[in-house]
Amino acid sequence: MATRAQPGPLSPAGSAGVAALATGGVASCPGPGRPGLLQDETLGVASVPSQWRAVQGIRGETKSCQTSSIATASASAQARNHVDAQVQTEAPVPVSVQPPSRDDIPRLAAFLRRVEAMVIRELNKNWQSHAFDGFEVNWTEQQQMVSCLYTLGYPPAQAQGLHVTGISWNSTGSVVACAYGRLDHGDWGTLKSFVCAWNLDRRGLCPRQPSAVVEVPSAVLCLAFHPTQPSHVAGGLYSGEVLVWDLSRLEDPLLWRTGLMDDTHTDPVSQHPRGETEVGATAVAFSSFDPRLFILGTEGGFPLKCSLAAREAALTRMPSSVPLRAPAEFTFSPHGGPIYSVSCSPFHRNLFLSAGTDGHVHLYSMLQAPPLTSLQLSLKYLFAVRWSPVRPLVFAAASGEGDVQLFDLQKSSQKPTVLIKQTQDESPVYCLEFNSQQTQLLAAGDAQGTVKVWQLSTEFTEQGPREAEDLDRLAAEVAT
Repeated sequence: MATRAQPGPLSPAGSAGVAALATGGVASCPGPGRPGLLQDETLGVASVPSQWRAVQGIRGETKSCQTSSIATASASAQARNHVDAQVQTEAPVPVSVQPPSRDDIPRLAAFLRRVEAMVIRELNKNWQSHAFDGFEVNWTEQQQMVSCLYTLGYPPAQAQGLHVTGISWNSTGSVVACAYGRLDHGDWGTLKSFVCAWNLDRRGLCPRQPSAVVEVPSAVLCLAFHPTQPSHVAGGLYSGEVLVWDLSRLEDPLLWRTGLMDDTHTDPVSQHPRGETEVGATAVAFSSFDPRLFILGTEGGFPLKCSLAAREAALTRMPSSVPLRAPAEFTFSPHGGPIYSVSCSPFHRNLFLSAGTDGHVHLYSMLQAPPLTSLQLSLKYLFAVRWSPVRPLVFAAASGEGDVQLFDLQKSSQKPTVLIKQTQDESPVYCLEFNSQQTQLLAAGDAQGTVKVWQLSTEFTEQGPREAEDLDRLAAEVAT
């Protein structure tokens, strides 16, 4: 049973009260006025409100936490310019092949049986034919034109009215040199002249500014590079001297000179070299097969077959400290005037060409005096003729009418295959040379003081089937 204290006034209990509480409510000794044993008593409820709670109340605080500020930046990236392109081929056109009808099959079979023997007979004949022996298919694109690559010239020489009298390619085929002089009448012995060279492989080539220029005290009439030294070139002068230069030495290019003595030339040197003879030698060409054999062109129009191994003493007009020999071994039928140029075939030991003032080119065999053939190419002089270094039946000639003519004897023995107009005013073309290294190049010099470098079409640089055999046949048929 629960007991509940009734509310009432509170009073101090004193020590007795404390003791009573300690003894479970039983006093140690009863006395007057004291209650006896502990009895149930209903008391009022005592309520003691908390003053601390009232003071404290409910406290609330708002807190916040902030990190360091975050740095931000805006950036953009730009790609390189680009272009969109599209390629659209034509829509393919379907090819429809109609199968043969069933009605045509028997007729087709009958036709094939009928022509079978004929086709086999023709195939056997073609198989036994030699018509295409030696033929090689060339799948490269054929060039159909002869074009001018460069027009070269030296303005100071042209201002003096000098002609291009000689042309030569060096041993690498990259440098072309020309001699300036005069071939017409007049005393040009004291006229200052030039030898000029252009390196066609050099970047930034200036056609009017040569790579090398050599001043010469006399007109230069002919020029030739050394066969193996690409910078050495020799020139024959109007004064009779022969000079040799090294074009790689810009300050002092002169290597050697003959000087003017009793043993040197007393006439202009028109081609390399000539000695004291009874006839005036105007041109010379050495054989490609025998280094001792050479052909001379003469003022009298007679080609001469000569040899360096000659033993017979030459006729001389004055004493000489050098023993001179008479090299002539054979005389050919003459031209109608002086010979200006001769050229030995690089493909046949017995064939050579000559050209002269009669406007004719003669093809000779060294085995007989009369020419094998004679072609009149000009009504004026012919100043130069040269065999192609790569085509056995091709040669070129330079005329006094301002043109360069290219002949292919495999196509025609009477008229040129191509006629190139070198000068518009028909002033003469005095010299020309094929490039033996870059065989598509041909250089020609004229009376205007200009050197033109022509690029030849492939028909002049690629040997045809059986061409060498045709050349042999040409020489053998007429020589018998």
